[in-house]
Amino acid sequence: MAPPFRPTDPADARRSPGPGVTGETSLPAAPDPSPPATVTPSRLELFLGYVKIGLFGFGGVAAWARRVIVEERRWLTERDYAEVLGLGQVLPGPNVGNAAVMIGRRFHGLAGAVLATGGIYSAPLVILIALCLLYDRYGRLPEVKPVMAGIAAAAAGMVIGTACKMVGKLKLAPEAVALLLVAAFCAAWLRLSLPLIVLALAPLSIAASLWRAGLILRRATS
Repeated sequence: MAPPFRPTDPADARRSPGPGVTGETSLPAAPDPSPPATVTPSRLELFLGYVKIGLFGFGGVAAWARRVIVEERRWLTERDYAEVLGLGQVLPGPNVGNAAVMIGRRFHGLAGAVLATGGIYSAPLVILIALCLLYDRYGRLPEVKPVMAGIAAAAAGMVIGTACKMVGKLKLAPEAVALLLVAAFCAAWLRLSLPLIVLALAPLSIAASLWRAGLILRRATS
């Protein structure tokens, strides 16, 4: 004989999980805080990568260098590349060339430094010689000046876009952002020379980084 029908108590329905439900709420996995994995290039990959950087870096290779090294090949993280480029900026010579020496030496020692430097300058050297010959012959034509002005504007836009992308991904501290804006103001509006800006702001930037890391001017808290 079948048991009599009993209406379901709404309170019981709220307390009882459905079939196949354990009653535990599954939480989404926390994002992995570890930095993205990097790849160590072979000597041939290092040379060909810098050939590509030099070949496509019209108007300045900074934008292409970051794209190839960080985004495409994943040789360095965003922060590692920014640190290497910053060190290359304060040294004499072209900043990306200095960075090529440091990155090449980091992976393959002296041979890597030679391969990276040779790769970044070999293709532009051939193109530059050809363009110099053409410009020497046709550079005085009035149609050439607008072309050169357009190339310069595009190059400036690439540099500004690369700087904005790097700043957005580095997640700088407030004091670092303030020093960045001061450096940009001194260079763009006051037209101060780069060595003077570095000499004035580099000690402040280093001190701010040490303060942020808790190494100076911070009392230990229990």
